[in-house]
Amino acid sequence: MAAKSNGKLFIISAPSGAGKTTLCREALKRFNDITYSISYTTRKPRNGEQDGIDYHFITKEKFKRKIESNKWVEWAEVYGNFYGTSAEFLDTCLASGKHILLDIDIQGTMQIKKRYPDSVTIFIMPPSLETLRSRLESRGTDTRQVIERRLEIAKKEMGEKDLYRHVIINDQLSSAVSELIEIIKSYH
Repeated sequence: MAAKSNGKLFIISAPSGAGKTTLCREALKRFNDITYSISYTTRKPRNGEQDGIDYHFITKEKFKRKIESNKWVEWAEVYGNFYGTSAEFLDTCLASGKHILLDIDIQGTMQIKKRYPDSVTIFIMPPSLETLRSRLESRGTDTRQVIERRLEIAKKEMGEKDLYRHVIINDQLSSAVSELIEIIKSYH
């Protein structure tokens, strides 16, 4: 009897507004054997977001207790809020042979790659900063000041794309989805 192989960890990163959430949702529709790792955050839910679906929304106090007890495989403070990934969730899923899709920032990716060096890393690029600005403005969720801050961070993040095994330019959504699907298929 063959031993069950470990699952594969697919990590997707992108500047805010580049389309990673949409791409992740499309990939999850097409692969029923991939589990989505839902991050934890201390920020307030945006309109339409649901606890346990979009994020696990927890208090800063609870988040900090989990830091102290090493419950995060990675965590960061971003825009004044904490975000983290459960170490126990990843370890359990991967050991049982489940594939995981994880949507995190570059800092988190670098932390996770130390523990899971075989992770498949994928960076989603916007076609341009102007397109990214337009996408962020059309969301209607951020002030002009927040958008400018996100664009400055996006410039730095886009400069780190070479740290990733794969880079997808999300110019046309259907093409970006197809490219992501093909990358995931190649590791199955």
